Amino acid sequence: MKGWQISYRFLRVWERNLMVYRRTWAMSFLPPLLEPILYLAAFGAGLSVLIGTIEFRGRTVSYASFIAPALLAINMMYNSFFENTYGSFVRMYYQKTFDAMLATPLSLEEVITGEMVWGATKSLIATVLMQAVVSLFGLIHYPEGLLILPLSLLGGIAFASLGMVFTAEISHIEMFNLPIFLLISPMFLFGGTFFPLEALPPWAAKIAWAFPLTHLVELTRWCALGSLDSGLIWNLLYMVAFSCLFFPLAIWRMRGRLIK
Repeated sequence: MKGWQISYRFLRVWERNLMVYRRTWAMSFLPPLLEPILYLAAFGAGLSVLIGTIEFRGRTVSYASFIAPALLAINMMYNSFFENTYGSFVRMYYQKTFDAMLATPLSLEEVITGEMVWGATKSLIATVLMQAVVSLFGLIHYPEGLLILPLSLLGGIAFASLGMVFTAEISHIEMFNLPIFLLISPMFLFGGTFFPLEALPPWAAKIAWAFPLTHLVELTRWCALGSLDSGLIWNLLYMVAFSCLFFPLAIWRMRGRLIK
């Protein structure tokens, strides 16, 4: 947009967040390693005994193979969304880090871009760790499974942008419970994660297809299963379009909040 200034300097914001992350890496390192083991133990081992195999788009797959990619997609969403809601809000409102960065030659657009790119990086880091664990169970088909890594960056940008839009609009940190309850939780439950969308009533399935997580789960699942086809281009285009819409929207709304 007119007047926006974004250059390579946004990497300074990314670098600053990386330095902080390296100091507290142990706290951020463990959840992506332990979470998939807990989920797979509860759903993959526990429910698989009751469910066994399921029919998914003309294929018979084990329930563990069905939910493992969804857990990866959820991991992408959580890491980027929460980094650019709670994390960015704390840096902006409580720590005044944004004020300090804006006192340098960095533009506001570069600060917000650096924040969202860092959110996508957190998504990638968490995906690498979680995918390594899931792969030990033989639930990721390679080499197609390698496509999940760049996909985590795209999903990370999408949910980082969405999170930053809410950060621009919310006045108190407790209010993040509202988008989490009304948007993130429904996507977590009904985005094709724990059961096929065909199990939903037709009207509910149509709503689910409007969720970005549904498309991210679809892409991740087919990469993990090693089955790629041309139909996935529509899911990919949705994620790209969503990112292209919400990324500049996040910058615009944050500009309106920080520059009076």
